[in-house]
Amino acid sequence: MLRLLMLPTLFLLSCNPKAQNSPVKGDDLNPQFSLPKKLKEVSGITLSKDKKTMWVIEDRGNKNAIYGLSDKGEMLAKVPVENAENTDWEDIISDAQGNIYIGDFGNNDNNRRDLAILKTDLKDAAQKTTKVVQTTKFHYEGQTEFPPKKSNLLYDCEAFVEMDGNFYLFTKNRSKGFDGTFLVFKVPNKEGDFEAKLIGKLKLQGGYNDAAITSATINSTKDKIVLLTHKNVHVLTGFTPDDFNAAKIQKISLNHNSQKEAIVFQDDKTLIIADEKGKNEGGNVYQFSVQP
Repeated sequence: MLRLLMLPTLFLLSCNPKAQNSPVKGDDLNPQFSLPKKLKEVSGITLSKDKKTMWVIEDRGNKNAIYGLSDKGEMLAKVPVENAENTDWEDIISDAQGNIYIGDFGNNDNNRRDLAILKTDLKDAAQKTTKVVQTTKFHYEGQTEFPPKKSNLLYDCEAFVEMDGNFYLFTKNRSKGFDGTFLVFKVPNKEGDFEAKLIGKLKLQGGYNDAAITSATINSTKDKIVLLTHKNVHVLTGFTPDDFNAAKIQKISLNHNSQKEAIVFQDDKTLIIADEKGKNEGGNVYQFSVQP
């Protein structure tokens, strides 16, 4: 098990996303350790099934590799993905069986037609390489222009989870006149080429750093999804597998602003968060405690 300093518990309140309460003030976010210097642009984080290894990836312009880290931030492994290119890898997740998936769906300009989720055969840090064993290609329901108008740039994505045989994607709003709107899409966890079904249109409070989604994670009971932004976490409850429109959202301030790009539940009360390395900040792994 990971041995990271536990922070004080924060109790969450549920609320209507259209009439959210004032944001809850969370604990101060203090680094647990620094990422290895070579990992400057970490875009996703997940855990091995035994929770002894943190798996991280970097986004566009970096290697097509998955990196294994210890609970102290030591580099355990660099595992190249043999049969895939890092077009724009933006999140990495695992399912209940321990399968590892890469979200190759970064789409800053909203013009990509080669979006995909890559299932790998990665199992442990002893592997010298890994390969993609399933490719789930998809396009978004409702997108007819590549790119759309600047007022409707809702088709970038940096966040997804897996639940009961389906992927759920949470888009990153890059629209002119940003208002916190994001879309939720559902895609089957299968080999093939699919239309991602729109199952939710929601809104987060605040400006871009408050409300532009950069990663997501789901708890073991699959009734709570946490969305990450640069300054906050947003806890979603009350959703159903085919409808997120009625989801309740609670915004929790991290009291910390950096380019946070990666989040995963360590356990159902504890989040692990990582940010990119900037000039004078970032490049760290943090821990944040939550409890229903």
